[in-house]
Amino acid sequence: MSKIKIFALGGLNENGKNMYVVDVDHNIFVFDAGLKYGTDKMLGVDYIIPNIDYLIKNRKSIKGVFLSHGHDSNMGGISDLVQAIPEIPVYATKFTMEIVKNDLLEAGIHKANLKEIRPHSKIEFTKDLYIFPISITHSIPDSVCYVLYTKDGAIVYTGDFVFDSTMKGPYKTDIGKLAYVGKQGVLCLLAESFYAEKQGHTSPNNRISDFIKEVLHKNEDRIIATILPAHIYRVQEIFNEVMKTHRKIVIMGKGLQDLITKAIDMNYLTIDKDRIGDLSNLNDKGVIVLISDEKEKPFANLDRILKGFDKYIKLKETDTIFITEPSYDGIEKRYAVIMDDIARNNINVVALSSKKHLLHHASREDLMLMINLMNPKYYFPVKGEYRHQYMNAEVAEELGIPNDHIILKQNGDVAEFIDGNLTETKEHIEVDDVLIDGKSQGDIGELVLKDREMLGENGIVIISATIDRATKNLLAGPEILTRGFIYVKENQDIIEETKKICLEVILKNINVEDKKVDYTQIKNEVRESLGKYFYKETEAKPMIITVIQEV
Repeated sequence: MSKIKIFALGGLNENGKNMYVVDVDHNIFVFDAGLKYGTDKMLGVDYIIPNIDYLIKNRKSIKGVFLSHGHDSNMGGISDLVQAIPEIPVYATKFTMEIVKNDLLEAGIHKANLKEIRPHSKIEFTKDLYIFPISITHSIPDSVCYVLYTKDGAIVYTGDFVFDSTMKGPYKTDIGKLAYVGKQGVLCLLAESFYAEKQGHTSPNNRISDFIKEVLHKNEDRIIATILPAHIYRVQEIFNEVMKTHRKIVIMGKGLQDLITKAIDMNYLTIDKDRIGDLSNLNDKGVIVLISDEKEKPFANLDRILKGFDKYIKLKETDTIFITEPSYDGIEKRYAVIMDDIARNNINVVALSSKKHLLHHASREDLMLMINLMNPKYYFPVKGEYRHQYMNAEVAEELGIPNDHIILKQNGDVAEFIDGNLTETKEHIEVDDVLIDGKSQGDIGELVLKDREMLGENGIVIISATIDRATKNLLAGPEILTRGFIYVKENQDIIEETKKICLEVILKNINVEDKKVDYTQIKNEVRESLGKYFYKETEAKPMIITVIQEV
């Protein structure tokens, strides 16, 4: 029999940064390697990934990282993971693997251990330990859930899913195989929690073809539509309805163009290429202009157009702006601001309601159906804030799963199974957020964020002076330079007093006989004296930097 540990390095009590670890007798399986984007308060942070020290420490035991689909919240951290552990096997379906390859190239990684898989093809590691991927329905093609077979039963990780019988081909859920897994015996089911509080099925509220048709019918002039590039199914819905008209579509932005072109070439999008226009069609009557709405900077491209900074698109009063995705957690404030800006420009706007229209995530009835199909012994709500996990646990309890068989954890908390039974353990894996800024490698750290916060709120004051090394005479300075602290022209008295305080401190420290000048002492005294003075005069605490030069 086996000793199994299940825990999350990221993804619990948060949206994004999904990374779940299953350790079966020291054979480690990693499910997803996601990121989440920083808020406006995370000054300059591009994205956040989980701390992977545990994986680095146990790299020899890792059998692979298994990506459920091609969204950033589930695979956006793969390049950082591969940089840290170059030999790690990366398993993904065809379309997801194309996105992985592109991300790795952008990160300058030209060699990785990539293993493309097909749904419903077994990946064997030992006689009693293998993985079986099953097709599920999501807003991006080739999404899968993973079934990890062990001696004590299957461990199932759903990824993101909905049950929608109208979504075919690379979006179709293989319900028969899900049911077959359930009949074989599921030890633990890890299911997403994002929409666990929403009653009913997500379908048909995830589909908007009728809404798109209505928008096209009511607005005959140019339509500027925002689209999340990774939501390929939404792109297909737009093209399906446009094909029934005489309109053309212009795709703006190289990233969005490349993704759509790749999806067409790989037969994941069914589109007549003749209906795709170019920049010469931008001002045609009735043209549909697709602009990307990147999750890391929601509505950034639309905001640039509204402010008149876009190189190609200039708004006209006859335009209609069509926001093709409902508002989701974390962007409500940004959404309200952009809607206000659209109103100021006197432009017609059509937006999806977050109450009537849903993303492709499982609501309560979808979760109930998945639980019934799997019939798990233990249930582990994952993916979502803790309130979502709690609501997901309530769903399982409604269906008769005992309360002590429902696992509610936070990142790092370990659920341990011995011989197929959940046991008490106080083991906790160290977890943390790793803040990535631009192309810098590794965590930029909390201290950097605090410095940025101080600079943003209080500004900076730089004091410079030059001292003769031989005579210890003050040759120049102190000079005062401020940025973001005070308006110098209106505060000359503060600047003069600052010079006076600095001069006193410097002279006191250089006029000591038979002693070397202690520059550290000067810097500390200047910072302490000026800090008190500035707070007394302005109630601000600017960053104070002292630069002393010797010549």
